[in-house]
Amino acid sequence: MLSRENNERLTRVGPGTPMGKLMRCYWIPAAFASAVPEPDCPPVRVKLLGENLVLFRDSSNRLGLIDERCPHRLASMFFGRNEENGLRCVYHGIKFDVTGACTDAPCLPPSSPEVVDAVKKGLRVKSYRCMEKAGVVWTYMGEGEPPAFPDLEWTMVPENHRFASRHIQECNWLQALEGGFDAPHLTFLHASGNPNSMRSIVPSFYEVAASDFGFVVATGRDFGKETIAWNLNIMLMPFHKIISTSPFGAHMWVPMDDDNTMLYSVDFQPGRPLNDAELAKAKSGEWIHSENLPGSDIGVRNKSNDYLIDRELQKSGKSYTGLKGFGTQDCAIQESMGPIVDRIDEHLLAGDAAIIKLRQLLLNALRDHEAGKPVPGGDPASYRVRSTRCELPRDANMSELITQLVIVEQKQAAE
Repeated sequence: MLSRENNERLTRVGPGTPMGKLMRCYWIPAAFASAVPEPDCPPVRVKLLGENLVLFRDSSNRLGLIDERCPHRLASMFFGRNEENGLRCVYHGIKFDVTGACTDAPCLPPSSPEVVDAVKKGLRVKSYRCMEKAGVVWTYMGEGEPPAFPDLEWTMVPENHRFASRHIQECNWLQALEGGFDAPHLTFLHASGNPNSMRSIVPSFYEVAASDFGFVVATGRDFGKETIAWNLNIMLMPFHKIISTSPFGAHMWVPMDDDNTMLYSVDFQPGRPLNDAELAKAKSGEWIHSENLPGSDIGVRNKSNDYLIDRELQKSGKSYTGLKGFGTQDCAIQESMGPIVDRIDEHLLAGDAAIIKLRQLLLNALRDHEAGKPVPGGDPASYRVRSTRCELPRDANMSELITQLVIVEQKQAAE
């Protein structure tokens, strides 16, 4: 179990919290670039790390991410006019550029230029730096100069080599992240039949190792051969996962606030375009958003309708859960725990070894950050890693091999 104090440290992400401060050291996805497709297009709301923000693209194609509240009377900038290199609040006409500077305040009475400039300087709105990469708008919400962008492999491939979607999970980011590294649940939650006959494929071995980029979780299955079948998945700080599937998968569990997470999912092939079958699967109905909630990122199967669980399908034995789609199954279970689960009530089992170590590593990262040490992933090249599957002799020392097995050479990562 996790103490309430440590649970708070890991789950709370708002301004001033330990985890919030740590996450603000990294580039964070704010939205798909298609949400602001052209200069002077309508702004969009963004919620990140407990902050209500507005994203816009100005007349010069620059991206701006600012506090939703106008600093004058705190009206929403979402209703603003995007024009002439700034977003203008429609309440009193005050305009701000992508840096947050007030560039016009027509509601001010006639006065000297010095007075006007002083007032405009005091009206500055909080803003965050943005960049566009791989079809995503990324933002840096920390202090000082932003770090170099990490060498995430899926962001380095051509556009037709990847497909991305996103979906809101109505729970804390850590619940979702832990679900992503919970190996035993694959045998049960995602089973297409009766998993009682599949007990032999429940992992028997677990290794978790910290690294320069985050950590690696290796799960081994014993099929009675001379080798152990290992599956190595990667957690890249602060909330990325790379999955050893075909095509490869990437997840980002981005905290909107303490109780809600935006899950970005990416299918990608490093060496070739996605084929028709891979694209069709990636675009399957699992992540289609409700027609009644346009632009909401809420799936058709969601908490409000019990994820359209099919009890007859569950009873038939063709589906263990009666829930259609891996993502739906994950959301249903992770959200069923409540917005933020109280981990002091848990009764962890042997199969939770990876979850326990994952929490310890995150707590260590918090302590190191508070002590002024560099955060994991400071070197962009450290992200040149790839999840993998392999079979190794029973006497192989996985604890020594685990980080070596996922490294991708620089030339290969850039291809």
